Amino acid sequence: MASLAIAEVNKLDSEEFIEIFGNVVENCKLATAAVWSHKPFQDVDHLNQTIADFLDALPQKGKEGVLRCHPDLAGRLAQAGQLTTESTQEQKSAGLDQLTQDELSTLTDLNQQYKVKFGFPFVICARLNKKAAILNGLTERLKHGAEEETLAGVEEVKKICRLRIADIVTSEAKL
Repeated sequence: MASLAIAEVNKLDSEEFIEIFGNVVENCKLATAAVWSHKPFQDVDHLNQTIADFLDALPQKGKEGVLRCHPDLAGRLAQAGQLTTESTQEQKSAGLDQLTQDELSTLTDLNQQYKVKFGFPFVICARLNKKAAILNGLTERLKHGAEEETLAGVEEVKKICRLRIADIVTSEAKL
């Protein structure tokens, strides 16, 4: 897809906006629909901030719901080739498509422990990490309490959103 200027983004109707930005927050078109109503966006930073504000304003259960929209890293969906295009590329960039059997076994076990403890999958911005950092991060974040981990997960979602938006919208001067 060609990059859009913010002026083009502001001209999109709700259906077009949701079609283009619908997976900026993984499998959560509701977030995209809510953000559309805040047009016009001054620039890409304003669009990013609007999404961040939407996520921050969610109650605890809503934040947990957003996190539950994410797949397990190198999990069943990845192994079956059923991830979204964005998640497939992101996990590949982190080297999660090249795990050894031991690494995959460790990641699967840690993912399961994490989901049992928190009720949602471990979320980390894979494009900003490699497999070793992801495994270490998962181990460390398992030590968190539920509220702290929900906030940490949402911060990672915001990083993912910023990178996905950068893939769609060109950076330019404010209107």
